[in-house]
Amino acid sequence: MPKVLLYISSKVMWTFLFYGTDVYENRAHVHVGKKGDDLFAKIWLEPDVTPANQGALTESQMKQVLAIVEENKKVLLEQWNNFVQGKPIRIIKIKR
Repeated sequence: MPKVLLYISSKVMWTFLFYGTDVYENRAHVHVGKKGDDLFAKIWLEPDVTPANQGALTESQMKQVLAIVEENKKVLLEQWNNFVQGKPIRIIKIKR
């Protein structure tokens, strides 16, 4: 489960990652959650940023996460392409 993005705010640290089996899905997506969550949300990156599964996130958390994904869509798609091609993934850290 490579982490691709850590989004750190004063209130929460969101972890964005891919699962090893994700390479077999035909749509780019990312899983998002915070430390202690058992159920991560799944968010499609294409064709538009949309939730596939809310996981343990509340409605307001999902809105926040969707905004973060939309803001970082380009880099997340680049990471996705590297992931499915077996290339190295780099962890991006954003502090707000």
